[in-house]
Amino acid sequence: MGALVLVRHGQSVWNAKNLFTGWRDPPLTALGRAEAKAAGQSLAHAGLRFDAAFASALQRAQKTCALILQEVQQPDLPCACDAALNERDYGALTGLNKDDARARWGERQVQRWRRSYADAPPEGESLRATGARVLPYYEAQIAPKLHAGQTVLVVAHGNSLRALVMRLEALSPQEIVAREIPTGAPLLYRVDAGGAARPASLPSAK
Repeated sequence: MGALVLVRHGQSVWNAKNLFTGWRDPPLTALGRAEAKAAGQSLAHAGLRFDAAFASALQRAQKTCALILQEVQQPDLPCACDAALNERDYGALTGLNKDDARARWGERQVQRWRRSYADAPPEGESLRATGARVLPYYEAQIAPKLHAGQTVLVVAHGNSLRALVMRLEALSPQEIVAREIPTGAPLLYRVDAGGAARPASLPSAK
């Protein structure tokens, strides 16, 4: 079976400021770098070694990927970067403080934009639209490596990973609403040759 590790990037400067980030490209904070290193350490302690690594086109994901690979003693492993794995485009919400957005549009509406499957913020992407670019990339570039029994690292964003988790765990649009992807917390899946995935616990340290 192949092994797939998903990691949301560590805290970014805009995360710390409670801003909608989307496709903007702020760097990691000191806490975000520490989260990335801790993720790498947990993977190293579990004895995981990667055959391939992927990240979005945004620096917070790429830096997190690099820090993880340093911790697992694979700093020279190439990381394939592609905008298909980028965070959802938050459109008119981009750069706004989340509390200010709630004051303007209401708590319920902002929550629907943030968590629902089909609702998109003004001029932005829904989770469904985000999945429409994430999933074809996954099937074309990542899944074949898993089907071949490889161990793959993917570092991306809360919503691009939610779209992928929705597919991997066969979650409904209603179930995905409550799913959160925390920063710097690795998720492990075992993937068989037919593409079926199941969540797994990180193995004990070797």
